Amino acid sequence: MRGFLGFIIMMQGAMGFIGQTFSDGAWGVLPHFFDLPTACYLLLFAAGVALLAWGEVDRKREQKREAGPGAP
Repeated sequence: MRGFLGFIIMMQGAMGFIGQTFSDGAWGVLPHFFDLPTACYLLLFAAGVALLAWGEVDRKREQKREAGPGAP
């Protein structure tokens, strides 16, 4: 679940940053509700990447635990 949420947050941050930097306004869902500066979209992107990585590490850790001790 963290990975999915991280992906959504990462995409909203990327779309907002790209839209504000290279277009006339931010893209995505967030600009409909909030007026954020460009730096906040970069922070949202970084937070999304962190959540995505956390979710992947947990998933791999769970797979390793299910495989049991001594499994490669």
